[in-house]
Amino acid sequence: MNKLRARTDKIIDKIKEDQFIKGHGLGNEISFYIFDYDPEQELYIRDYVEHIKKEFDYEGSNRRIIEFDLYKMLISIAKEKKIFDRIFEMEERQGKDQLFKALTNFAKPEVFLKKIVDQLGNHNIVFLTGIGKVYPFVRSHNILNNLQEVLDKVPVIMFFPGKYDGQSLQLFGKFKDDNYYRAFRLIDDKDMGDTYEH
Repeated sequence: MNKLRARTDKIIDKIKEDQFIKGHGLGNEISFYIFDYDPEQELYIRDYVEHIKKEFDYEGSNRRIIEFDLYKMLISIAKEKKIFDRIFEMEERQGKDQLFKALTNFAKPEVFLKKIVDQLGNHNIVFLTGIGKVYPFVRSHNILNNLQEVLDKVPVIMFFPGKYDGQSLQLFGKFKDDNYYRAFRLIDDKDMGDTYEH
């Protein structure tokens, strides 16, 4: 927990950096970041995300953060498609496999993408949360791969309950979500200096 607290304490400073808001730009990289953490610390991270948003929520702030909780978005999409009320009945009558097929069929990345683009407005930083809650219906690498097509100038931070080594995403430290190497670790080991315990 101390290690996580030391890492989360650096997030606000990172967001305040000019380089963060301008993007990397050197090799034409997109400004996608992943903050990975132990899934057991999910509640702490949820609270901390609220703390970060409040920190920048004042008149005249040039950091305008919008959070997209993929799980809440999935529920909202299910309600819009009029299948939310049938989900539990479907699971009971047809089983988990059928339910999985039905949900993944309508919860395509482009549906999430459209909602994100529609709601972005004048926000210039995107937080993606709810990654663990929405698995396996929505895979984080699919969202990131599609998002980079439309949000190449807006910094995106995905709060990821698992491990990201700069090459692949491992949800809950167990399930390999897939290879993804277009993102940077938001707080890397080298950012920690002496405060980081190996």
